[in-house]
Amino acid sequence: MIDWRHWHNEPFLTGGLILAGWLYALLAGPLRPRLAPGAPYPLGQAVQFYAALVVFYLAVGSPLDQVSERFLLSAHMVQHLLIMYPVALLFLLGTPAWMVDPVLSQPALRGPLRLLLHPMTCAVVSTAVISLWHAPFLYEWTLQDKLVHVGEHLMFLAVSLLYWWPLASPSAVFPSPGYGARMIYICGTEVAMIPVSAYIVFSGDILYPTYEYAPRLIAGFTPADDQLTAGAIMKAAGMAVSLTALGICFFKWSRASQPDPVA
Repeated sequence: MIDWRHWHNEPFLTGGLILAGWLYALLAGPLRPRLAPGAPYPLGQAVQFYAALVVFYLAVGSPLDQVSERFLLSAHMVQHLLIMYPVALLFLLGTPAWMVDPVLSQPALRGPLRLLLHPMTCAVVSTAVISLWHAPFLYEWTLQDKLVHVGEHLMFLAVSLLYWWPLASPSAVFPSPGYGARMIYICGTEVAMIPVSAYIVFSGDILYPTYEYAPRLIAGFTPADDQLTAGAIMKAAGMAVSLTALGICFFKWSRASQPDPVA
């Protein structure tokens, strides 16, 4: 059964998070005068960046990871959604432009990045990667091979950063498009995610054998119930995030279009 006291402390995980936090502190502290002369310490953004590290650890290092890998697809879905939405968004919101633009503005990178960070590319790549990893043979592979599972989580994080880039770009070199384009992007990506959630919800078979034969943590909560719940969580969370993002974009767009008050 589950050991609720067990938290992952593997060097790859904890060392990676500590390294990311240390690099951010180095850039925001001693190296800030060189990267952004006169810029104050980005306290608000630092809080968001370190919050992303904490939420990421809670998603993959807490007992939620045990429940996700061995017992409940619905818990695994929650784990993935934490990586896809709050973690990726907080990473972008917590990164000042002066940290990323010296790299993004390199002449050799501008062409490839212009293609990679285009909203259409972001939508297609993020939707395709997330959907493909839910194919039964790939998903089951991640549950049987720890290294593959780690790779899946890192890919989810990478493509989720792409998903959020047109909505929350931290860069002045590759900024977010206008509010109208963002709203179209949100609607398009939400529609594109319907097939994978519908596949999970409406499948007549149990898609992933690990969860079909897993011990029942909740009496009466069958593998079919678990799978239905997972698909519903995926769709409900996606819709909630999309509607919230649409509302924020519409509000900011309406504010931006209002004439300045006459003094």
